[in-house]
Amino acid sequence: MPNKGKLYLIPAPLGEGAVHTLPQHVIDILHRLDIFIAERAKTARRFIKATDPVKPFSELTFYEITKHTPPEDRQRFLADAEQGKDIGLLSEAGCPGVADPGAIVVQTAHQRGIEVVPLVGPSSILLGLMASGMNGQNFCFHGYLPPKKPELQKELKFLEQRVFKHTQTQIFIETPYRNMSLIEMAINTLSPDMLFCIAADLTLHTEYVRTLTIAQWRKTEVPDLHKRPAIFLVGK
Repeated sequence: MPNKGKLYLIPAPLGEGAVHTLPQHVIDILHRLDIFIAERAKTARRFIKATDPVKPFSELTFYEITKHTPPEDRQRFLADAEQGKDIGLLSEAGCPGVADPGAIVVQTAHQRGIEVVPLVGPSSILLGLMASGMNGQNFCFHGYLPPKKPELQKELKFLEQRVFKHTQTQIFIETPYRNMSLIEMAINTLSPDMLFCIAADLTLHTEYVRTLTIAQWRKTEVPDLHKRPAIFLVGK
Protein backbone atom coordinates (compact mmCIF):
# COMPACT_ATOMS: atom_id res chain seq x y z
CA MET A 1 0.00 0.00 0.00
CA PRO A 2 1.48 3.42 -0.96
CA ASN A 3 2.42 5.98 1.64
CA LYS A 4 -0.31 8.54 2.19
CA GLY A 5 -0.02 11.95 0.61
CA LYS A 6 -0.06 15.19 2.57
CA LEU A 7 -2.66 17.92 2.87
CA TYR A 8 -0.95 21.28 2.33
CA LEU A 9 -2.75 24.35 3.74
CA ILE A 10 -1.94 27.06 1.21
CA PRO A 11 -2.69 30.69 2.13
CA ALA A 12 -4.05 32.98 -0.58
CA PRO A 13 -3.36 36.71 -0.95
CA LEU A 14 -5.79 39.08 0.77
CA GLY A 15 -6.59 40.83 -2.50
CA GLU A 16 -5.78 41.20 -6.18
CA GLY A 17 -2.16 41.87 -7.08
CA ALA A 18 -0.72 40.68 -3.77
CA VAL A 19 0.92 37.39 -4.74
CA HIS A 20 4.19 38.95 -3.60
CA THR A 21 3.03 38.48 0.01
CA LEU A 22 3.49 34.70 -0.32
CA PRO A 23 6.92 33.13 0.31
CA GLN A 24 8.54 31.47 -2.71
CA HIS A 25 8.52 28.03 -1.05
CA VAL A 26 4.71 28.25 -0.85
CA ILE A 27 4.55 29.01 -4.57
CA ASP A 28 6.91 26.11 -5.27
CA ILE A 29 4.67 23.66 -3.41
CA LEU A 30 1.57 25.11 -5.10
CA HIS A 31 3.11 24.51 -8.54
CA ARG A 32 3.85 20.85 -7.97
CA LEU A 33 0.33 19.94 -6.80
CA ASP A 34 -2.35 18.53 -9.11
CA ILE A 35 -5.35 18.40 -6.76
CA PHE A 36 -6.94 21.31 -4.91
CA ILE A 37 -9.83 21.81 -2.51
CA ALA A 38 -11.26 25.34 -2.43
CA GLU A 39 -14.43 27.29 -1.69
CA ARG A 40 -14.72 28.29 -5.34
CA ALA A 41 -12.78 26.71 -8.17
CA LYS A 42 -12.98 29.94 -10.19
CA THR A 43 -11.23 31.96 -7.47
CA ALA A 44 -8.65 29.22 -6.97
CA ARG A 45 -7.82 29.17 -10.68
CA ARG A 46 -7.45 32.95 -10.75
CA PHE A 47 -5.06 32.83 -7.80
CA ILE A 48 -2.98 30.02 -9.31
CA LYS A 49 -2.86 31.81 -12.67
CA ALA A 50 -1.39 34.89 -10.95
CA THR A 51 1.55 32.76 -9.73
CA ASP A 52 2.65 31.81 -13.28
CA PRO A 53 1.93 28.07 -12.90
CA VAL A 54 4.07 25.47 -14.63
CA LYS A 55 1.18 23.05 -15.28
CA PRO A 56 -1.82 23.67 -17.56
CA PHE A 57 -5.20 23.82 -15.85
CA SER A 58 -6.30 20.79 -17.84
CA GLU A 59 -3.99 18.72 -15.61
CA LEU A 60 -5.44 20.08 -12.36
CA THR A 61 -8.43 18.84 -10.36
CA PHE A 62 -10.54 21.13 -8.19
CA TYR A 63 -13.08 20.20 -5.52
CA GLU A 64 -15.35 22.84 -3.99
CA ILE A 65 -15.98 22.88 -0.24
CA THR A 66 -18.53 24.85 1.81
CA LYS A 67 -19.70 24.60 5.40
CA HIS A 68 -22.63 22.55 4.05
CA THR A 69 -20.50 19.94 2.25
CA PRO A 70 -21.59 16.50 3.56
CA PRO A 71 -19.02 14.26 5.30
CA GLU A 72 -19.05 11.69 2.47
CA ASP A 73 -17.85 14.37 0.02
CA ARG A 74 -15.06 15.44 2.36
CA GLN A 75 -13.96 11.82 2.48
CA ARG A 76 -14.04 11.64 -1.34
CA PHE A 77 -11.99 14.83 -1.70
CA LEU A 78 -9.18 13.23 0.31
CA ALA A 79 -9.29 9.84 -1.41
CA ASP A 80 -6.27 10.69 -3.58
CA ALA A 81 -4.17 11.29 -0.46
CA GLU A 82 -4.87 7.69 0.52
CA GLN A 83 -3.17 6.69 -2.73
CA GLY A 84 -0.09 8.80 -2.08
CA LYS A 85 -1.07 12.05 -3.83
CA ASP A 86 -0.47 15.40 -2.14
CA ILE A 87 -3.43 17.79 -2.02
CA GLY A 88 -3.64 21.56 -1.58
CA LEU A 89 -6.34 23.26 0.49
CA LEU A 90 -6.95 26.87 -0.54
CA SER A 91 -8.88 29.68 1.13
CA GLU A 92 -10.68 32.48 -0.70
CA ALA A 93 -8.27 34.87 1.03
CA GLY A 94 -5.83 34.40 3.88
CA CYS A 95 -5.22 31.17 5.73
CA PRO A 96 -7.19 27.94 5.16
CA GLY A 97 -9.14 26.75 8.18
CA VAL A 98 -9.21 30.18 9.84
CA ALA A 99 -12.68 31.73 9.50
CA ASP A 100 -12.90 29.33 6.58
CA PRO A 101 -14.88 26.12 5.84
CA GLY A 102 -11.63 24.31 5.03
CA ALA A 103 -11.33 23.51 8.74
CA ILE A 104 -13.71 20.57 8.25
CA VAL A 105 -11.36 19.13 5.59
CA VAL A 106 -8.40 19.46 7.95
CA GLN A 107 -10.38 17.69 10.67
CA THR A 108 -11.22 14.86 8.27
CA ALA A 109 -7.56 14.56 7.27
CA HIS A 110 -6.55 14.12 10.91
CA GLN A 111 -9.23 11.48 11.37
CA ARG A 112 -7.85 9.54 8.39
CA GLY A 113 -4.22 9.79 9.41
CA ILE A 114 -3.26 12.17 6.59
CA GLU A 115 -0.40 14.52 7.47
CA VAL A 116 -1.45 18.18 7.59
CA VAL A 117 1.16 20.79 6.61
CA PRO A 118 0.32 24.48 7.32
CA LEU A 119 2.23 26.96 5.17
CA VAL A 120 3.19 30.54 5.93
CA GLY A 121 1.06 33.31 4.47
CA PRO A 122 -1.00 36.44 5.18
CA SER A 123 -3.67 36.42 7.89
CA SER A 124 -5.83 39.53 8.23
CA ILE A 125 -6.51 38.61 11.87
CA LEU A 126 -2.85 38.63 12.88
CA LEU A 127 -1.88 41.53 10.61
CA GLY A 128 -4.70 43.62 12.05
CA LEU A 129 -3.71 42.72 15.60
CA MET A 130 -0.05 43.51 14.90
CA ALA A 131 -0.93 46.91 13.49
CA SER A 132 -3.53 47.85 16.12
CA GLY A 133 -1.23 48.46 19.06
CA MET A 134 -3.65 46.52 21.27
CA ASN A 135 -3.00 43.56 23.58
CA GLY A 136 -1.50 40.73 21.53
CA GLN A 137 -1.12 38.43 24.53
CA ASN A 138 -4.86 37.93 25.05
CA PHE A 139 -7.29 38.27 22.16
CA CYS A 140 -10.42 36.68 20.72
CA PHE A 141 -11.68 36.49 17.14
CA HIS A 142 -15.47 36.45 16.76
CA GLY A 143 -15.98 36.31 13.01
CA TYR A 144 -19.16 38.13 11.98
CA LEU A 145 -21.27 40.03 14.50
CA PRO A 146 -25.10 40.08 14.29
CA PRO A 147 -26.23 42.16 11.28
CA LYS A 148 -29.38 43.64 12.87
CA LYS A 149 -28.87 46.85 14.83
CA PRO A 150 -30.36 45.92 18.24
CA GLU A 151 -28.40 42.65 18.39
CA LEU A 152 -25.26 44.33 17.04
CA GLN A 153 -25.40 47.07 19.67
CA LYS A 154 -25.85 44.46 22.40
CA GLU A 155 -22.91 42.41 21.08
CA LEU A 156 -20.62 45.45 20.93
CA LYS A 157 -21.37 46.24 24.57
CA PHE A 158 -20.66 42.59 25.44
CA LEU A 159 -17.29 42.75 23.67
CA GLU A 160 -16.51 45.97 25.50
CA GLN A 161 -17.15 44.26 28.84
CA ARG A 162 -14.69 41.50 27.86
CA VAL A 163 -12.09 44.17 27.19
CA PHE A 164 -12.66 45.76 30.60
CA LYS A 165 -12.83 42.45 32.50
CA HIS A 166 -10.01 40.51 30.84
CA THR A 167 -7.98 43.19 28.99
CA GLN A 168 -8.71 41.00 25.99
CA THR A 169 -8.57 42.45 22.47
CA GLN A 170 -11.79 41.71 20.56
CA ILE A 171 -11.48 41.11 16.80
CA PHE A 172 -14.30 40.80 14.26
CA ILE A 173 -15.14 41.22 10.58
CA GLU A 174 -18.10 42.33 8.53
CA THR A 175 -19.46 41.79 5.06
CA PRO A 176 -17.71 44.61 3.12
CA TYR A 177 -20.92 46.30 1.96
CA ARG A 178 -21.95 46.74 5.63
CA ASN A 179 -18.63 48.20 6.80
CA MET A 180 -19.82 51.76 7.16
CA SER A 181 -22.95 50.92 9.14
CA LEU A 182 -20.90 48.75 11.52
CA ILE A 183 -18.33 51.51 12.01
CA GLU A 184 -21.08 54.02 12.72
CA MET A 185 -22.69 51.71 15.25
CA ALA A 186 -19.36 51.02 16.98
CA ILE A 187 -18.50 54.71 17.25
CA ASN A 188 -21.95 55.53 18.64
CA THR A 189 -22.12 52.56 21.03
CA LEU A 190 -18.71 51.99 22.61
CA SER A 191 -17.33 53.98 25.55
CA PRO A 192 -15.35 57.15 24.72
CA ASP A 193 -12.05 55.80 26.11
CA MET A 194 -12.28 52.45 24.29
CA LEU A 195 -9.72 51.90 21.50
CA PHE A 196 -11.17 51.03 18.11
CA CYS A 197 -8.98 49.94 15.17
CA ILE A 198 -10.06 49.83 11.54
CA ALA A 199 -7.75 47.82 9.26
CA ALA A 200 -8.78 47.69 5.60
CA ASP A 201 -7.18 46.38 2.40
CA LEU A 202 -4.33 44.81 4.36
CA THR A 203 -1.21 44.11 2.23
CA LEU A 204 -2.70 46.05 -0.71
CA HIS A 205 -1.54 49.41 -2.04
CA THR A 206 -4.79 50.95 -0.69
CA GLU A 207 -4.12 49.68 2.84
CA TYR A 208 -5.65 51.72 5.67
CA VAL A 209 -4.96 51.06 9.36
CA ARG A 210 -5.82 53.43 12.19
CA THR A 211 -6.39 53.06 15.94
CA LEU A 212 -8.07 55.83 17.91
CA THR A 213 -10.21 56.11 21.00
CA ILE A 214 -13.92 56.26 20.37
CA ALA A 215 -13.86 59.88 21.53
CA GLN A 216 -11.27 60.64 18.86
CA TRP A 217 -13.19 58.72 16.19
CA ARG A 218 -16.24 60.86 16.92
CA LYS A 219 -14.20 63.89 15.85
CA THR A 220 -12.56 62.18 12.84
CA GLU A 221 -13.85 61.73 9.31
CA VAL A 222 -13.94 58.02 8.56
CA PRO A 223 -12.78 57.14 5.01
CA ASP A 224 -15.17 55.42 2.65
CA LEU A 225 -14.57 51.71 3.22
CA HIS A 226 -17.69 50.51 1.43
CA LYS A 227 -17.03 47.09 -0.17
CA ARG A 228 -13.38 47.10 0.97
CA PRO A 229 -12.24 44.02 2.97
CA ALA A 230 -11.73 45.14 6.57
CA ILE A 231 -11.16 43.81 10.06
CA PHE A 232 -12.05 45.59 13.28
CA LEU A 233 -10.52 45.50 16.76
CA VAL A 234 -11.68 46.80 20.11
CA GLY A 235 -9.35 47.00 23.08
CA LYS A 236 -7.41 49.03 25.64
